[in-house]
Amino acid sequence: MQGSVMTNPIEQMTFIDLGISSELRAAIKSLGWDHPSPIQVEAIPAAFTGKDLVGIAQTGTGKTGAFLIPSIEKLKAKQGLQALVLCPTRELAQQVCEDASSLLKRSGNQSAGRAAAIYGGVGYGPQIKALEDGVEIIAATPGRFMDHQRKGLVNLTGLSTLIFDEADRMLDMGFRPQIEEILRGVHGKRQTMLFSATMPNGVHDLASRITKDPIWIEIAKSGTKAEGITEVVYSVKPNMKTSLLFHLLENPEWTQVLVFTRTKAGAGTLQQALSNHGVSTEALHSNLAMGQRTKALERFANKNVRVLVATDIAQRGLDVDGISHVVNYDIPSDPEDYTHRIGRTARAGMVGTAVTFLSSNDLGVFKSLVYHLGRDLTKIHLPEFDYVGSSLPTSIKSANKSRSAGGMGSKSAEELTAEELRDLLGY
Repeated sequence: MQGSVMTNPIEQMTFIDLGISSELRAAIKSLGWDHPSPIQVEAIPAAFTGKDLVGIAQTGTGKTGAFLIPSIEKLKAKQGLQALVLCPTRELAQQVCEDASSLLKRSGNQSAGRAAAIYGGVGYGPQIKALEDGVEIIAATPGRFMDHQRKGLVNLTGLSTLIFDEADRMLDMGFRPQIEEILRGVHGKRQTMLFSATMPNGVHDLASRITKDPIWIEIAKSGTKAEGITEVVYSVKPNMKTSLLFHLLENPEWTQVLVFTRTKAGAGTLQQALSNHGVSTEALHSNLAMGQRTKALERFANKNVRVLVATDIAQRGLDVDGISHVVNYDIPSDPEDYTHRIGRTARAGMVGTAVTFLSSNDLGVFKSLVYHLGRDLTKIHLPEFDYVGSSLPTSIKSANKSRSAGGMGSKSAEELTAEELRDLLGY
């Protein structure tokens, strides 16, 4: 049409459209990133302006590329540490470092720079060497990086980019004192970028204080799930959750499964039960040595095992292609954790299923979750496992009549009739 200007919709944008150099585009292509995600479309050009940036987007939407690509584009080789990425977990620091190393590769075995990961639970030697060698990009957990900083091993004079990845999780994990100490050692002009899946008050306050007139980008509201995720809830008797999981795993479409438990002991017990049942399984929790955790992740990522049983240590930073199902074996107590857990599937525009097991002792947490999400979750009843449909003993049905007008107010979950329980759950 004469006089009009045609613009590319987000889904048709390319990395060329974002003004990225050809050499970096080749490295991006080697990672299999065919098109920029919405957060990348918005954040990369904004970061190229040099202004501070705050980005809010759900998990699995490409936030790592959104801050690494512009950071790498402006790197100057062999001039020491220029970009520092602070991460809440060792796994996320490793993932960011791996992506940075891939994006730094150039043709002919050349490199535009070097990246290193710094985190606790491992020896100091290789990390000290990386700091002494002056790598250009470091992905670090706050505690271990602060240790190096206190010993005078960190040179931040050339730091031009400071990035906070999963800022909400860092504050949840109590890293604020370490963050404050690291910030006191950062001087001079720099670009600060803060990325998070949610924006609670603590993160908003931190962003307002450490950034100067930032560009704010919000791709999705808190609690929003990726479009490709199907959510379902199974009502299950508490003592039949493992049997239900066995039953569901009989479906060949459950190809790559991540199962979340509430406790480390629970993860170990379930992993052993699955192995005894003939299911190839690994466990991932903080009681394992770093080498064991790395091996478990590698075996799962390489599809050498079908099921990874993990605590919430894996809800962030676990970027594994092709996870078909995420199972909330235990419902998380924090609704935000639910969003991060299910974000491990349907990443980068793919599809996946999030399954939640609902037992009688989780009714209150489940109600809170649904209220927080602001959406209903599809319920599935399998008669042989279904708690809601199970018959309750007559003595329990008739005992302890409620004193409330509604008839359920003073009863425990175990004392509710099947009909009352269905009403409470909204079935």
